[in-house]
Amino acid sequence: MNDIQNQDDLYLLVDEFYKKLLADEKISYIFTDVVKIKIEAHLPILVTFWSQAILGTGGYTKNLTQVHLDINAKEYLSKELFTIWLNHFNTAVDENFKGEKAEQIKTQALSIATILQIKIAQEKKT
Repeated sequence: MNDIQNQDDLYLLVDEFYKKLLADEKISYIFTDVVKIKIEAHLPILVTFWSQAILGTGGYTKNLTQVHLDINAKEYLSKELFTIWLNHFNTAVDENFKGEKAEQIKTQALSIATILQIKIAQEKKT
């Protein structure tokens, strides 16, 4: 099994990840009912984000935290949802890749999930 090496690998990863999310009724409603993402348009944005984070390519210009705070304003993003998200992400990585970048992307996903939960908790207090 190869490590993550390029944007094609990241596209495969996020595509497999979203198949898992959308098949899981405990979290799919966030994407289908709350945000109503158009997956064909959303996947390239995610590839750009992860490519910047893992491969250093740049190009992601959105405010990741604000995007999730805006979603949270519509539907509370609970710790359970982040746990489900992270489990599906790690599974998608582990089923498709092995190596330094694969481990790095899982660590980064955990960091992002943790930071977003902290930001959501802080906003809840205000």
